Amino acid sequence: MAGTTRKRTGKKQRGGGDPRRSGRPDAVTVKPATARDWIGAARPRTLPLAIAPVVVGTGAAVLATGIFHWVIALACLAVSVCLQIGVNYANDYSDGIRGTDNYRVGPGRLTGARRAKPRTVLTVALVFFALAAVAGLAIVIRTEQWWLIAVGAACIVAAWFYTGGRRPYGYFGLGEIFVFVFFGLVATIGTTWVQALYVPQEAWFGAVAIGLLACAVLLANNLRDIDQDRSAGKRTLTVLIGKRATQVLFTVFVLVPFGIAAFLALVYPIAWLTLLALLAGLPAILIVWTFRAPRELVTALALTSVTSLGYAALLAWAFVG
Repeated sequence: MAGTTRKRTGKKQRGGGDPRRSGRPDAVTVKPATARDWIGAARPRTLPLAIAPVVVGTGAAVLATGIFHWVIALACLAVSVCLQIGVNYANDYSDGIRGTDNYRVGPGRLTGARRAKPRTVLTVALVFFALAAVAGLAIVIRTEQWWLIAVGAACIVAAWFYTGGRRPYGYFGLGEIFVFVFFGLVATIGTTWVQALYVPQEAWFGAVAIGLLACAVLLANNLRDIDQDRSAGKRTLTVLIGKRATQVLFTVFVLVPFGIAAFLALVYPIAWLTLLALLAGLPAILIVWTFRAPRELVTALALTSVTSLGYAALLAWAFVG
């Protein structure tokens, strides 16, 4: 009888413990997420980063051809926005099951906060990746640029392995490279190419500028989470180079695009109006240098995202005006 009691006790002990430490977030009762929670997990503050490259790329395409292919432009927008949302949900899932979000101080996550089952979050992420793939395939069929299928596949793979997989590159200081390449160069230049089948140098300048602003948003995000990421073993670029170097790099990433716009203004005078976007950019820089609480950087992130969209709209106007 005593032996049976000891055996049952042992089973109970093996089945207990903190599910956050075990890496099994679905081991506890899941509280149902509200519609507001799901919308928040899509991280609307980052969506201007998906819109900006399409705006600049379309402006460069109109400059090159004199024609506005609005259907293709909308399809490009669908691809970019769906990829961005898919990445955000995929990050929610991957960071949540990895336990990284147990240290999080920013906006809550669905998986990490146990507001939704991990599999459900993963499914939603895959749905948005699929929607991006469908919109991309429509563009490929319309333009007959079949090689772009490989580019689209690379975008989805890169989006997943940012925080997914056994060795996510976002955990090794490479996140900014992904953002610059895919949400800067690929998104902008790809938008121009499918509309014009040609990439003028203006598209390249715009792609670099938009990529740097997207990287600045990521830096603000990672600066907010620097202590928590260090505790969780997530070695972002900010963790690797430290707070002061991140502040300097953020400032460079925000200001260099306006130097590019000033150069373009020598040919396209309206490009000077992009300086109006500094009305959001400069306060973001000020917050990054003076913040006292990590949550203040959420505002800096949002302001930088708005800066990107304002910059894109004004630069596109300069191209087509």
